[in-house]
Amino acid sequence: MASRLVTSSSRRGKKLNIKDFSKIQRCITGDVKQLSAKVSAPTQAMIKGDHAFQAMIKDDEKVDDKLNNSLKDQDFFKVRNMVTLRDLFNARVHFGHDAGCRNPYITPYLFGSRLGMDIFDLEKTLPHLGDALNFTAHVVYRGGIVLFVSRNRQMMPHVEKTAYECGEYAHCRYWYGGSFTNAEQQYGMMTRLPDLGIFINTLNNVFEEHRAVTDFAKMLIPTVGVVDSNCDPRLITYPVPGNDDTPVAVHLYLRLFKEAILRGKQKRKEDGL
Repeated sequence: MASRLVTSSSRRGKKLNIKDFSKIQRCITGDVKQLSAKVSAPTQAMIKGDHAFQAMIKDDEKVDDKLNNSLKDQDFFKVRNMVTLRDLFNARVHFGHDAGCRNPYITPYLFGSRLGMDIFDLEKTLPHLGDALNFTAHVVYRGGIVLFVSRNRQMMPHVEKTAYECGEYAHCRYWYGGSFTNAEQQYGMMTRLPDLGIFINTLNNVFEEHRAVTDFAKMLIPTVGVVDSNCDPRLITYPVPGNDDTPVAVHLYLRLFKEAILRGKQKRKEDGL
């Protein structure tokens, strides 16, 4: 017996046959298809967007894995073998200032005093320099900005040239206090501060500490610095005890930090970061 559909019209005595039921079913099916087409367009866009978002997450995870793997190697950039104890000795890194100018906090890094002049223990300087170079390369590998800082007028052109050659920045002029802590008011906009400061000299003169050392410390920006026997190493994140006045020693520091930065950038490029 054929199925019959009873509607409001059947109440008036009219009954629908199978053909009428088929027409109604086709109408309903068409409405459903149109509705699904309207809904599916944004839904598909959401699905595509979700796939793109998932792809971004996977890419970020790959980047994180590469960055974390770089920390497992103690010398990922092979910077510790760029310099030897003999290189430091030939560059006169072991010469300090007059013993009367000695900062008490630098005493652990000294070998002793000869003819009234402090002498650095290069066996302690070498690992500190290796740590500083390694940290510098890691910061650059992660896309960080490096700022070279120095007030040695004799070496200013060389510091600026080194920063230019490795694609970073240098500040060798007078440092106004609050350049970092009050950056938004001074520059009138949000300014990205450097991720690392490299101090070739941590003093403005024989007795006055460079103001940028305090600014970096207040903003919790890590620093690498050459600290002579008359310097305070406490505010420097990675102090390198050694001579910061002799040109041949400063040229050695600049060459090493430049090479460390270039190695970090090259490795970043190779890993597609």
